[in-house]
Amino acid sequence: MEVKKIKAGKKFVEAILIKLLSKNLIILKGSSGYLNLKVANKFGDAAVKIVKVSTIKDALKTKIESASNKAKKLGIYKGRAVKDALKIIA
Repeated sequence: MEVKKIKAGKKFVEAILIKLLSKNLIILKGSSGYLNLKVANKFGDAAVKIVKVSTIKDALKTKIESASNKAKKLGIYKGRAVKDALKIIA
């Protein structure tokens, strides 16, 4: 497991990489750390999903695949850069 603190604007985000059998699970945790956007919606939290990355560095360079309802209200949509979204969510 790899854990890093990543600066997002004036705040910090926790980046966690967990090696699985054939893929890596990467969590970029600002104020929430959901793996399921339905759960984030249930609790009214902002969260996003990214795909096709295998390192924390790749995750920070990619774009959002989907977003919770709260994230959308904050202006975070599919296709937005992860680094930009983290500045809002963190």
